[in-house]
Amino acid sequence: MEMKNQKKTCLNPMQKISLGFLGVILLGGVLLWLPISNQVPIKFIDALFTSVSAVCVTGLVTITPAVQFTAFGKGILLVLIQIGGLGVIACTVAFFLIIKKKITMRERMMIQQGYNLDTLSGMVQFVIRILKGTFFVEGIGAILYSFVFIPQFGISKGIFYSIFHSISAFCNAGIDLIGTSSFIQYIRSPLISFTTMLLIIMGGLGFTVWYDVMHNAIKVFQGRLPLNRLFTRLKLQSKIVLCTTFFLICIGTLGIFLLEYNNPLTIGKLSVGQKLMASGFQSVTTRTAGFATMSQSGLTQGSKLLSCILMFIGGSPGGTAGGVKTTTAVMVVLTCICVIKGRRETECFKRKLDASIVRSGVAISTITFLFWLSGVTLLTILEPDKDFLKLMYEATSALATVGLSADLTPHLGRASHIVLMVLMYVGRIGPITMGLVFAGKVKVVEQLRDLPEEKIMLG
Repeated sequence: MEMKNQKKTCLNPMQKISLGFLGVILLGGVLLWLPISNQVPIKFIDALFTSVSAVCVTGLVTITPAVQFTAFGKGILLVLIQIGGLGVIACTVAFFLIIKKKITMRERMMIQQGYNLDTLSGMVQFVIRILKGTFFVEGIGAILYSFVFIPQFGISKGIFYSIFHSISAFCNAGIDLIGTSSFIQYIRSPLISFTTMLLIIMGGLGFTVWYDVMHNAIKVFQGRLPLNRLFTRLKLQSKIVLCTTFFLICIGTLGIFLLEYNNPLTIGKLSVGQKLMASGFQSVTTRTAGFATMSQSGLTQGSKLLSCILMFIGGSPGGTAGGVKTTTAVMVVLTCICVIKGRRETECFKRKLDASIVRSGVAISTITFLFWLSGVTLLTILEPDKDFLKLMYEATSALATVGLSADLTPHLGRASHIVLMVLMYVGRIGPITMGLVFAGKVKVVEQLRDLPEEKIMLG
């Protein structure tokens, strides 16, 4: 009887990951609620909302972190963002390595589940490479930021601000300590704009793509691989991620540039070069970063809709970004194209995608859409006096863990804040993971059963 009870209470990896994030969120909420963390008293729901936003690397806030939190509170916020960006699993492994605790097989399986890897071999080394790569890129970003922040804020504050915003950008969190206007004051600064874009893109590409590109680039450098064959030697995921990321950035930049060209509330008063830079920044930041160099509430209706589409797609798997992910979006589009062309299989770069991957992609897209639709519906019911497109913007930003706000989140009711917190949490751990939290292990009988086949009408 005791053995049966132990089996029933055993948590699957997805449940452990979800509970790990939830535990960090609650602890972070308590720490941010403490008097030592605040310049003025803060309500617990605001502290909890900020913790959810930080751990889920979103960026939506109900308060202004720059004036609300003390140095201690800002430090806690920074730690929460870093944990949220790396993931609970990577941070746990890092802690175990520091205290020299052996990584068990169960923990290796959690790493495999968390990063969707095909094998259990080299798990710890994979996480170590993630940690090294993350800190290296964040360090480069902090150095670049320091050329602006140190002259503006002084040495100590400038260094801290450089580190904070580098981590926030790489982790695609979008939480800033500048004030209420994000990076709008730096809209004409190429150093701030391009540094932030670089960090966002690097964080959003995914760690597996990093090392695939790096592995083949080293071969080119050593002369073992011709430069013109670098792209062809990449794995299919890397090809899809790189091509889709480039395409979405270009389309987003062009769309924002045309839609906002004469808008005095955003980029209408800038030079053509500055307009292109600001449009590129908006295109990149919608890929779940949350920083803004132009007023989000001042965007035209078309730009808000385009931004929602880009936010919903998000970044790439295995990184710090949210959304349904570039690979999922491409898979759905390619499946539609293959159906129209009468092909049986989904194809990409002369490769056939596994049917189980296609099914998972369709499930992810559908479940994410249903969560999004539910969130928008609830916000519309709870906030009947607010503009619908702005409510949709906030809901999309929350679920895709973006953090861009049409200056609406602080003015919403508490019930709406709870809705946004749920959307941020689901968006960070993933809708499929959320479903698996409530699912047990798949039984062998379920895997092997074969039912009669029958067709139904579609369309």
